[in-house]
Amino acid sequence: MVLMIKEFGDINLNDFKNDFAYILVIGTTDISLIPGITIAGATPELTHFTPAADAEYIILGKCKSINTIPVSPSGIPTPALVTRAALSFINPLKLVVNAGSRVLPKIPFIDLQGEPGRDIRKYALSLEKVNSIIENGMKLGEELSNAFKVLVIGESIPAGTTTAMATLAALGYDAIDKVSSASPDNPKELKRRVVLEALKSLPTDLNQKLAKVSDPVLLGVASISLGFKGKVLLAGGTQMVAAAAIIKELNKNKIHDIVIGTTKWIIEDKSADMLGLSKQVGVRVLVSMLNFSISKFDGIKAYEMGYVKEGVGAGGSAIMAFIRGITNEQLVEKIDELYQKLLSSNA
Repeated sequence: MVLMIKEFGDINLNDFKNDFAYILVIGTTDISLIPGITIAGATPELTHFTPAADAEYIILGKCKSINTIPVSPSGIPTPALVTRAALSFINPLKLVVNAGSRVLPKIPFIDLQGEPGRDIRKYALSLEKVNSIIENGMKLGEELSNAFKVLVIGESIPAGTTTAMATLAALGYDAIDKVSSASPDNPKELKRRVVLEALKSLPTDLNQKLAKVSDPVLLGVASISLGFKGKVLLAGGTQMVAAAAIIKELNKNKIHDIVIGTTKWIIEDKSADMLGLSKQVGVRVLVSMLNFSISKFDGIKAYEMGYVKEGVGAGGSAIMAFIRGITNEQLVEKIDELYQKLLSSNA
């Protein structure tokens, strides 16, 4: 089990053996409509359906908002497949939290009364909605503390690495060109141009800064974590470093309860610097050493070539499965089984 998890920082894995709730925070940013900035959807327009479809798939095992699960333009499936497979071995409480999604999922969800993120080059969110997401997220985190000692929080927001880079840079971190991408060809130049434009005339007030350059999901993830009294596994890649940075800004002591759980593909991404960013923020990292080369399907094997890499809590969910003794072989077999089911139902 331990061989399947790498630790960066002093982490007690026993902390994560407790019962936990899996929370998926969804939202959209209009940055995903910029052609070429993300492959988290078959077209830029379809990226606004991806979070709702991911949420539906996690809860139902099928999608209602679109006909099939979200795929990249080349047909590689959403990491929600990995998350659903990993969680099927544990069966925790699963909750979907809408921080600000343009398309609402057709399932029960908790609403933080946020709004979809607009273009960060102009202004992403109203200050009123930033305050609403933070306040409501913290209240939700507090309530979840009554039932759980651990939260695993995943995210779904196409183009979220660009808003994460802008958020980290706005908070004073050396983050330009250091965030990952769902594509093996990280569109760094495009992201950099967007972020540098967004950082012009930055307000000095923290919440105003976040309103200018952040996204609803980062705020939702951070605020739920802030309200929660136990340990939090931020299940994701470089976006979760930005969430951790927001947590640290709002309560520097809370960072000690936070661990990021990600995949080996994020750590191995030479176009990014996940561990360097984590070190800057001072947040510890767990890595699931997943190996999809044994899959029967090219769409799953593509993860080994740098496609998708992470999202929807895939890495953190795999870590929770590995901690409980599930093997990589068992997990890949389950992923293949779920993928086969999807291919059959769409045939």
